[in-house]
Amino acid sequence: MKVSATREHVLEALQSVIGVVERRQTMPVLSNVLLSAKDNRLRITGTDLEVELVAAAEVSVQQPGEITVPGRKLLDIMRTLPDKTTLTIASEGAKVLIRGGRSRFTLSSLPASEFPVIEDIHAEQSLTIRAEDCRKLFNKTHFAMAQQDVRYYLNGTLLETDGKMLRAVTTDGHRLAWCEVPLDGKARELLQIIVPRKGVLELQRLLDGEGQITIALGTDHIRVQIGEVRFTSKLIDGKYPEYGRVIPAQPARVMTAKRDLLRAALQRTAILSNEKYRGVRLTFAPGLLTIQAHNPEQEEAEDQVEVNFTGDEIEMGFNVSYLLDAIAAIDVENVEVCMADASGPGLIRAPGDVTVKYVVMPMRL
Repeated sequence: MKVSATREHVLEALQSVIGVVERRQTMPVLSNVLLSAKDNRLRITGTDLEVELVAAAEVSVQQPGEITVPGRKLLDIMRTLPDKTTLTIASEGAKVLIRGGRSRFTLSSLPASEFPVIEDIHAEQSLTIRAEDCRKLFNKTHFAMAQQDVRYYLNGTLLETDGKMLRAVTTDGHRLAWCEVPLDGKARELLQIIVPRKGVLELQRLLDGEGQITIALGTDHIRVQIGEVRFTSKLIDGKYPEYGRVIPAQPARVMTAKRDLLRAALQRTAILSNEKYRGVRLTFAPGLLTIQAHNPEQEEAEDQVEVNFTGDEIEMGFNVSYLLDAIAAIDVENVEVCMADASGPGLIRAPGDVTVKYVVMPMRL
């Protein structure tokens, strides 16, 4: 293999895939990226066996072929070379030689045949969606994913479609985030898949542009084409909980407050909450919300916020971190908190917005 390219083209493609490449792996070849050159394109592939990323760069191919090289070392070399350097990348036996300006690097390599590549995901259907809508799905819900939960199906994001809308749901058992966006084309009804946490975080990083993207769904994989980058991830094999049961349908009590005022009051009160349980007591009354916290050192905090409240007065305990995460994900001036009773969950949303919902389970204080 031998190619010539500008530093910027190779660096951009490499930065797109490097997120799944670690320096130390149980399989040495997973620390490498696969370089494939043909038809004046250099395809760079990185994988950790769960998520695979492929990016393409425009190059001049003198000799087609493929080889693997250490991914992080190649990235460090590209970053430190001067701007607009013209590079030559060539394989010489078991080594890869990189020349740029007066710099010369020789990297070790492993055979391309050892590199695990997902060629075909056996796609059963594909969805078309705007990139900004897909970005919204993950940005509004990712924080409620579980981390290393024994209920492995919670360590990811549920994607489901009813044929017209695409919905993302995450929960860690204590809170739930729900968001839906319209699809550009028809999809098969009632499809559910669970994308693992690592895949969700990589997708968030890649979804920074505009335009349409295509999502292909297979029996075990999801594949998303985002410009010149192809993302493929394994799916979590499991059944997601019936989350609809915990979302209050017609709550009897509704509080509306200024988002920034409520957030600031919660942050102040949280300073003296129990560091382990992070519990705060909220007393909802007409015109006024009282927030209280205390800790094992017998320290106490109390704050009040002017609100609009309909329904009977109620007192509830919540994990303040969960409330703050949900409020931070709402980007309008006012926020609405709805409750049915003291033992039921709280529903947090933007007034009049039915596309994003957050549910927080109450705490006993």
